[in-house]
Amino acid sequence: MKLSKASLAIELSRLKRFEEGEIKLEQYSTDSEIAASVLWNALLIGDIKCKTIADLGAGTGILGIGAMLVGAKKVFLVEKEEEALRMAKENAGGMKNISIISCDIGNFKENVETVIMNPPFGTKKEHADKVFLEKAFSIAKVIYSIHKSSTKRFIEAITKDNCFRITHEWKLTFPIKRSYRFHTKPKVNIKVSCFRMEK
Repeated sequence: MKLSKASLAIELSRLKRFEEGEIKLEQYSTDSEIAASVLWNALLIGDIKCKTIADLGAGTGILGIGAMLVGAKKVFLVEKEEEALRMAKENAGGMKNISIISCDIGNFKENVETVIMNPPFGTKKEHADKVFLEKAFSIAKVIYSIHKSSTKRFIEAITKDNCFRITHEWKLTFPIKRSYRFHTKPKVNIKVSCFRMEK
């Protein structure tokens, strides 16, 4: 099935997502339009088709499953939270060449060609994304990672410290729908950037 960016977003919008995630893990569903945009940019640059991909902290699997839909050779969905794993398995269905790995990302040992991830923003725990970035730097030469735009200086510093460079930055608006009991608004828009980092 050959997909356009718009039809990819539609396919991803049909996947199951969190009604209420685990707050301490900052589990927010990645918006299907944002996921499609990130994946499409990676596809056009040549970082998905026929590549081995890891989605670290995969949640319900939207980025990794999307990568498979646009031609990845193999995808690892790495997640430790049980409900997210259950939904990721359901979303992946019988898709071949998707491995769902139940473990903390620190215990994931596979080397891949590309990491595509939406790590915690660090709202509940400062620089919670650092662990994800350090793991990504250790297993891949190309990384796509979504972060709050306000943390750009931190991203630049950790990228340089790990002998990577930022080649692209795409600015996006990340809608967070009411998904926890303490949320008072139906939706809040967060300014985020997807950074492409390369060794």
